[in-house]
Amino acid sequence: MNQRRGQGFSLIEIMLVVVIIAILAGIALPAYQEHVRQARRAEVAGILLENAQRLERHYVRHGGYDAGTVPQLTLQSPASGTPLYILHAALGAESFTLTATAVPGGLMAGDPCASYSLDQINQRTPADSRCWRR
Repeated sequence: MNQRRGQGFSLIEIMLVVVIIAILAGIALPAYQEHVRQARRAEVAGILLENAQRLERHYVRHGGYDAGTVPQLTLQSPASGTPLYILHAALGAESFTLTATAVPGGLMAGDPCASYSLDQINQRTPADSRCWRR
């Protein structure tokens, strides 16, 4: 007697594979998203620190943060492409404050590090250490 064996996968086998993929995706996706946010935080912190260094060099050369021709500052993060943070510089003769604010509705809008500030004496907000990690 010659019986034909069924070929292919049973419904149970296919459902088992789907469940395993769903579990892996449920674990991997949040970890990936946190990794992307961490990279974006490092990028905006780096841009703020670069801008602060430019302003300090300008202060040494011109005697004030707002004197002479103010240096070209990077006003968004990432520096090119679609911004996730908008940067602003408030300059005075003896002080400056750099702020970075997450674009509303963007990837970083609900993040604990959605708003940064840095001044001439290196005071940083937020105080959360993960925001300034580079």
